[in-house]
Amino acid sequence: MDSATIARAIKDILTAVGEDPSREGLTNTPDRVAELFAELYSGVGVDPVQVLRDAKPVASTESERGELVALRDIAFHSICEHHLLPFEGTASVVYAPAGAIVGLGTLATLVEVSAARPQLQERLGELVAQSLVDSGVAAGALVVLSASHGCVRFRGPKQALTTVTVAASGSLGEGPSRHEALLLAGAEDPA
Repeated sequence: MDSATIARAIKDILTAVGEDPSREGLTNTPDRVAELFAELYSGVGVDPVQVLRDAKPVASTESERGELVALRDIAFHSICEHHLLPFEGTASVVYAPAGAIVGLGTLATLVEVSAARPQLQERLGELVAQSLVDSGVAAGALVVLSASHGCVRFRGPKQALTTVTVAASGSLGEGPSRHEALLLAGAEDPA
């Protein structure tokens, strides 16, 4: 992350909108925004699959893993790639364990790392679900995201609407397993 370049760009933006970046109240804003961007974009260049591979598996036998593992209401925030405005909400992640299970905190970290980059909500769900399968942690995964978007709230319709997306991969992609995973995620199956 090039904080100095970000700070210069913010000064240019402030000037472009008619503000004086040297006035009291704005003098530290470019540096603050650069720090904020470091947090908001901390997932850029981080491979979510590697996050799962690096996680310590939870010791369990095959009979202790259960058929499905679900973690609901994981809070997240991300950045819409179209307007660079935030979107935030909750994620529910359901997976069918493959060879092992990971800690529930690892699922929250997976969502957090995956969200910390500019993207579409649909892509975020796909990234989380596919990472679980590609890492070998899951035979199948399903992710339900419910979010409110800054680009809808502050421009266009100017409404605080909620967008819900579903992404699935592997054995939870279709059929009765998908239905069961949707129910565990707290969503209704439209089928």
